[in-house]
Amino acid sequence: MPVATETPLDQARFSAVLRRSTLGVHDRANHSRYMDALLGGALTLSGYTQLAVQYHYIYGAIEQASTAMAGDRVGGAFVFDELRRLPSLEADLEFLVGAGWRTAIEPLPATRAYVDRIKSVAFDWAGGYVAHHYTRYLGDIAGGQVIRRLLEKNYRIDGPGSLFYRFDLPMSAPAFRDRYRGLLDTAPWDEAERAKVIDETLAAFECNIAVFAELADGMDEHLAA
Repeated sequence: MPVATETPLDQARFSAVLRRSTLGVHDRANHSRYMDALLGGALTLSGYTQLAVQYHYIYGAIEQASTAMAGDRVGGAFVFDELRRLPSLEADLEFLVGAGWRTAIEPLPATRAYVDRIKSVAFDWAGGYVAHHYTRYLGDIAGGQVIRRLLEKNYRIDGPGSLFYRFDLPMSAPAFRDRYRGLLDTAPWDEAERAKVIDETLAAFECNIAVFAELADGMDEHLAA
């Protein structure tokens, strides 16, 4: 019988290879102690607010990278103004924290490290930009909707406070994800570059996991009675 061999990265649909390569770390992020508590309804609203605060710094960095990448031959294809989350996050934090939220919040050490990682790879390398962009936005469009429904059900928030998870896309969410995967598949990366993008995507997931771990360390005071 012939011996089955793995399809080289440059011959397979890169979106499928990327998804398969990150399944394990994606699962670790989704089932971190903090996310289990949030999705299980064990946190107060202030417990969720801690996550929204960290997202303000993370998405601030990614969206600065989007601006830097807008004219890039490869990275520019992944710049979607309709995905930008900062305006929604700012409205959410004004609702969740109060009018003086800008001076009341600060990033966790893990968030600072995450932001530094984004700034080091995503402003002048299209592959690094796509790795961090893919890790966050596709998850928000899909699995993030579970959190949107949780905010509505558990905290009666339907509007400011949950705007981060509401996307004004020019097509259905599944169609948009298909379009994004098509861009991944046709990006002009050889096998070596694809491997680098996978490595950076794994690093992006690890950054998220580190943030969730620090949130978990301080969540006892935010547990629902």
